Amino acid sequence: METLEFIIYPDGRVQEKVTGIVGASCAEVTAAIEAQLGQVLTHEPTSEFFAAKVQQSNVANAQTTYSDW
Repeated sequence: METLEFIIYPDGRVQEKVTGIVGASCAEVTAAIEAQLGQVLTHEPTSEFFAAKVQQSNVANAQTTYSDW
């Protein structure tokens, strides 16, 4: 489940936390929001940022050999 969480502090700072998005695509998701919020001071990537997407393939390889007995 993809989640964006924003904490707005009394001094106007906004903390953004993104969960459920694997890889650098979280930057694409948040770019428009960050542009409206203002200057980004820091980025702290989570472990999900560095994780690789897992793709499952349904291809099966079968090899049959016959002996000449």
